[in-house]
Amino acid sequence: MKTPVRRFITAAMTAVALTTSVTACTDSGSANADELTVGFVVDPSWAQIPVAADTGLFTEHDVKVKVVNFQSGVEALQAAAAGQVDITTAADVPTSAALTRTPSLRVVADGSRWEGSRIIARRSAGINTIADLAGKSIGTPLGTSAAYYISNALAENNIEAKLVQVSPSAMVTAATQHNVDAVSIFQPYQAQTVQALGTDAVELAGGTYNQHSLFIATPTAISEKSGAITAFLAALNDAGTALSKGDDAATQAVAKATQLDHDLLRTVLTEFDFTLQLNPDLATKLTELGEWAKTQKSIDPSVQLPDYTTFLDNQFLPKSPS
Repeated sequence: MKTPVRRFITAAMTAVALTTSVTACTDSGSANADELTVGFVVDPSWAQIPVAADTGLFTEHDVKVKVVNFQSGVEALQAAAAGQVDITTAADVPTSAALTRTPSLRVVADGSRWEGSRIIARRSAGINTIADLAGKSIGTPLGTSAAYYISNALAENNIEAKLVQVSPSAMVTAATQHNVDAVSIFQPYQAQTVQALGTDAVELAGGTYNQHSLFIATPTAISEKSGAITAFLAALNDAGTALSKGDDAATQAVAKATQLDHDLLRTVLTEFDFTLQLNPDLATKLTELGEWAKTQKSIDPSVQLPDYTTFLDNQFLPKSPS
């Protein structure tokens, strides 16, 4: 089996200058129309960002980008809602909830699709198959795509288990210290957990969920920085092409940003579709995820879900050659 690699705003968010081509801007409300502050969930799902930064594609497309790292889409979306970034990355699960609270946000691109999520269990906990998860404790950051993945997998297999809130950065410790029997987490933490557990790690597939990795823009960015958003996505489109071709400089850029092993990452990147798109059926998926979020109290159960098609804005996507 291939080893898959998959993903509160702090008082002072750390901006990571991926290369000299990433130029800092003062804040997301800056009058500089060619500058963007971009929230980046450090995950290969949005690998185009470090590739565009490190290989000069942002400069080539005349857009200045300041990248701010986040551990999860939940945190990144909070920053977008607060106007602290112009664009952020986030998976479809937290986005479905965030749009009910901040309906001014818009999804401007579906950056990648990935089918490689896995549950990482401990063999020493008596787990060898997905059925063995019954009655076990599973660590996951609640409200995220990782939480939906494990919930969906358990439901599909008629298994009852206890989900335990564990932050992404604490996932490896929770697994290796036997605080939980298994984990469901995105990258780079998934790969780090597998590596830390070594021969005790069991990788289990289950469920029907495949993640959509989105780019979400604020209303201010859309009204004041439309040209920069178009240029930003054009740069990401070129980065996606390099990733799809297995370009070594692209792989190196993602390895540096995610701190994942270069050779392992080269294999994992082939599991992603990095084509920028924004298909109408994404709205149906967001509705499905919104219904689940209501059961988890990520969305108030009394809230009527919106028409998610109104949040999809494809005006900035690169035009296909005629």
